Amino acid sequence: MIATESITKTFGDLKAVSDVSLNVKKGSIYGLLGSNGAGKSTLLKILAGIYRADHGEAIVDGKPVFETPETKGRTLFISDYPYFFNQTSLDDMARFYRGVYPHWNEKRYTQLSAHFEIDQSQKLNRFSKGMQRLAAMILTISAMPDVLILDEPFDGLDPVVRHQMKNILLQEVADRSLTLMVSSHNLREMEDFCDYVGVMHQGEILFEKDLDDLKSDVHKIQLAFKQAPGHDALTDQLDLLHHEQRGSMQMLIVKGNKEAIIDHIKQFDPVIVDVLPLTLEEVFHYEMGGAGYEIRNLIIE
Repeated sequence: MIATESITKTFGDLKAVSDVSLNVKKGSIYGLLGSNGAGKSTLLKILAGIYRADHGEAIVDGKPVFETPETKGRTLFISDYPYFFNQTSLDDMARFYRGVYPHWNEKRYTQLSAHFEIDQSQKLNRFSKGMQRLAAMILTISAMPDVLILDEPFDGLDPVVRHQMKNILLQEVADRSLTLMVSSHNLREMEDFCDYVGVMHQGEILFEKDLDDLKSDVHKIQLAFKQAPGHDALTDQLDLLHHEQRGSMQMLIVKGNKEAIIDHIKQFDPVIVDVLPLTLEEVFHYEMGGAGYEIRNLIIE
């Protein structure tokens, strides 16, 4: 649904996006992670057809998004700071959207406005940042896009509203195969929401993977032995990411097939073999190794 090939975008001496290639499948949720200044917003604006790439091209549904007005009309973007016309209310903006977007769903707009108990007649410039973001989400979802690109969409929303909005977006994906791309600097926020994740740093995609594959490919294993084998004998045939000794217990972070790893360990007659759950934070930290500093920037509340 969304494809890029070697996209580069420069502003003066700053290379904001550098040689980025990615694919986002129709009806999936792609989480673009990175600290502030990583290049996420610039990349999303290229994908939405707001910026033209200096090199490479953004393709949405088989067409170059920047040059195709029809594709732009089905690809909606909410920036980190939503924009509304001066002195307008939510209803005023809804009238504008109704005239611009041919698939506008009035029933959906009414449902969402009522659900969040938002004052449709109040001037939007009097809303808090979180409420402005919520208003933009209501308008954008009601426009029924095929592709929705969101820049830090949950920042400023209270926890209850954040949870409800996530569920609404998940339902949109399930019901009509909405393709959703979401940026965030909050790794925890994306853990239970995305199908795919990519990490962006200094304009480049460092790492991307299917979230289920990522979690199923890295394992935390706690071990104890009556007679501990040598370190090399135990780990020589393992793709070892991390090893700790905690008293009589050992903790391994190992990449690969879980059954094959356990079979290898059992050769050494362990007294205890426990496979423990890994958080997404831990998976990213160990998987990316040398990029640990950047990952620590993502692990925030």
